[in-house]
Amino acid sequence: MKTIANLIISALSLMLVSKLVTGVTITGFWGAVLSVVVMAILNTLIKPILFLLTLPVTIVTFGLFTFVLNAIMFLLASQFVRGFHVEGFGAAFVGSLVFSILTTLFSSLIK
Repeated sequence: MKTIANLIISALSLMLVSKLVTGVTITGFWGAVLSVVVMAILNTLIKPILFLLTLPVTIVTFGLFTFVLNAIMFLLASQFVRGFHVEGFGAAFVGSLVFSILTTLFSSLIK
């Protein structure tokens, strides 16, 4: 039940991101749900590998490079989902930041 609640919170957060951030578009709720599922899969499979490959850069930037990795995952997810479009890296960077903030905020409000 908690997983479904997190999925819905994330999907609604992504829909709100598409309204707030220029360059991020989502077609509807089911497109948002599919996008969140794809992002979860990418974050589980690809992000740890990228994190290890970029560990020296992450250390030098005191962990700030992880924001860039989040933007890359956000942009990569948009390549796999037809109803989810991100204009470029700038929109992906801002969109991933706003998405993370909104998801954290809404999850804490639900608890």
